[in-house]
Amino acid sequence: MITRIGPVAILSHDVFVALGVGVAALVLLWEIRRRRAEDERLWYVLAGALVGGALLARLGTWAQHLDPRENASLLAQWAYGNRSILSGLVGAYLGALLGKRIGGYPHKTGNLFAPAVAAGMAVGRIGCLLAEPPGTPTSLPWGIRLDEAHAAAMHVPANVALHPSFVYEILFHLAAFAALLALRERVTAPGRLFTYYLAAYAVFRFGVEFVRGNEVVWAGLTRSQLFLLALLPLTVARIAWAHTRGRAVETESLEAAS
Repeated sequence: MITRIGPVAILSHDVFVALGVGVAALVLLWEIRRRRAEDERLWYVLAGALVGGALLARLGTWAQHLDPRENASLLAQWAYGNRSILSGLVGAYLGALLGKRIGGYPHKTGNLFAPAVAAGMAVGRIGCLLAEPPGTPTSLPWGIRLDEAHAAAMHVPANVALHPSFVYEILFHLAAFAALLALRERVTAPGRLFTYYLAAYAVFRFGVEFVRGNEVVWAGLTRSQLFLLALLPLTVARIAWAHTRGRAVETESLEAAS
C-alpha cells in the first residue's frame, strides 16, 4: 500500500497498473500520429480494448475448479477475485474487435497497438513485483530475499533467495518494445507485429511459469500454462493465416505494380 485516503487504500499494484495503461495510451497516440492513422473511430477500438481487458482480467479467473459449484459467484469474483494478465489480453483483443464492429472501423490495428501494449505491460508489471510473491527458490545471485513480515504476507519463505520472476517479465516486455520499434518499418503486413508479440509472450510466459511459484494443478503445470496450451491451436492458426494473408497481399501489390 502506498497511502490511504480516508477508508480507501491506494495500492502500489493498482497505481502501477494505472500508470501502465497511461503509458500504453501515450505510446498508442504517438504511433497513430507517426503512422498518420488518425481516425475518430479508433476511440471505439480503444474503449473496447480497455473495457474488455478490465472485465476479463478479473472474471477470466472465475473457473478455478471444474465443478462450477466450487467457484465464487461472478459478483464475488469481480469484487475479490484475482486478476490475470493473460485473460485480460484476451478480453482486450475481443473488446477491440467489438469496438471495430460498433465504430465501423475497417482496418487492422495490431501494428498500432503492439508497441503500446508492450510498454504498458512493462510498467504495469512493476506493481506485480512490489505486491506479489516473487517466485520459486533459486541459488542465482540475483534472487530476491524477503524479511519475515513481507514473506509472511506473501506466504513465501523468509530470507530465502527467490526468482524475481516479474523482473524477468519486465525485461521481456522492454526487449519486446525495442524489437517492435525496430521492426515496425520492416514488418508492414496488417496486424503482423501484434501477432508476433503475442506469440513471443505466450512462449516466454509458459517458460517463466516454472519459476513463478504459482499453484501446480495438473501434470506439473499451472493454470496459466494450461490456459496457454488451450490457446495454442488458435495461436498457430492465427500466425499461419497472417503469413498466408501477408503473402497474398504482397502478390497483389506486385501484380498491381506490373
